[in-house]
Amino acid sequence: HPNGGLSVKKILLALLLATSLPAIAAERSIDESVVVKAPIAKVWDAWTTSAGIKTFFAPDAKVEARVDGPFQIYMNPLAAPGAKGADDMVFLALQPPTMLSFTWNAPPHLAEVRKQRTYVTVRLAAQGDDETLVTLHHGGWGTGAEWDQAYAYFTKAWPNVLKNLQRSFVAGPYDWTAWMEQLRKMQEKK
Repeated sequence: HPNGGLSVKKILLALLLATSLPAIAAERSIDESVVVKAPIAKVWDAWTTSAGIKTFFAPDAKVEARVDGPFQIYMNPLAAPGAKGADDMVFLALQPPTMLSFTWNAPPHLAEVRKQRTYVTVRLAAQGDDETLVTLHHGGWGTGAEWDQAYAYFTKAWPNVLKNLQRSFVAGPYDWTAWMEQLRKMQEKK
């Protein structure tokens, strides 16, 4: 084009380049939500204190609600350090009482992925005085067979965690007695 505008050749070249570049897939994530029959402050405490975590998530925990503070969830408190569950995880962000974010890892049997971290963001929204909408977003997934296994694992695990949270405010804290007894028996077999 004599006036310096786009020529047909330039437009065709741009279209050719745009269609020949590989498509970039949307970020893979796990997104779950549940309504909990409790005020937002109590749900916040359940997620941000060691005592709260023990009511629904795991039999033991070390949780200090501050940026870079520990968010260590011990699914197997009897295991060696580094194999208890979410060992060495930390809070990334906290906006009381509506948002918390933390690092996360894979289960010990997925050794390569466990060396890396994903992230989880939990958002709380009051639904009146006595109910709270809890949404969980788990992102930061890599690619490959072991990543796929970790993703499949947490696709099943997070809904259970949220159901336990929901149940803890209706039926009381989760009773970890049978879980711990099973872990002790497994420990004795080693």
